[in-house]
Amino acid sequence: MKLTRLLLAVLTCGLMLAGCATDKAPASTTFDFGPATPGAAATTEPFGAVVVTDVTGTAALDNERMYYRLAYADPLQARTYAHSRWSASPLQMVTQRLKARIAQSGAKVLTATDASSGVAILRTEIDDFTHSFDSQASSQGSLVLRASLFQGHKLIDQKTFTRKTTATSADAAGGARALAASTDAVAADIIAWLATLPQPKQ
Repeated sequence: MKLTRLLLAVLTCGLMLAGCATDKAPASTTFDFGPATPGAAATTEPFGAVVVTDVTGTAALDNERMYYRLAYADPLQARTYAHSRWSASPLQMVTQRLKARIAQSGAKVLTATDASSGVAILRTEIDDFTHSFDSQASSQGSLVLRASLFQGHKLIDQKTFTRKTTATSADAAGGARALAASTDAVAADIIAWLATLPQPKQ
């Protein structure tokens, strides 16, 4: 009887340990936009020198959470991936990617403290940065960004840029790739837009 009780206790303990092992939370995965590899050569003259300020947006974009939206079920609810995060806030990542792409185009990217008073200032604000599902199998990375170019306190021009890139998979990894592609596309659109504007007088 004692031997039976001992074997039962050992078996119970083993099952409890196995249960603890299977209940372990999945490892968290961190995403970013990847390296800003040089794109195609610019077909227009670079804008010159420009101050690129930090991108602004809602408080939801000022943290590392990865949001998605089931537009086909409840378009008003923003959900977060439980075990996936950005390496930095979307505001920080879009700021750095914009600066990198504008610099790659041949323009001189300056900070407000480095520039003279005559240098144009590019201000940008994100209206949408979401992995949005049209159906369970179809989704896209959507970026809507409003750009304003100033010289001093004078508005030179303002334009809203929208890019939607189809995600290759219906998960956080697919959303990250799609949003990175949309960000690069918007950066290219901004560079082309800047090239059409008159160069501010220094």
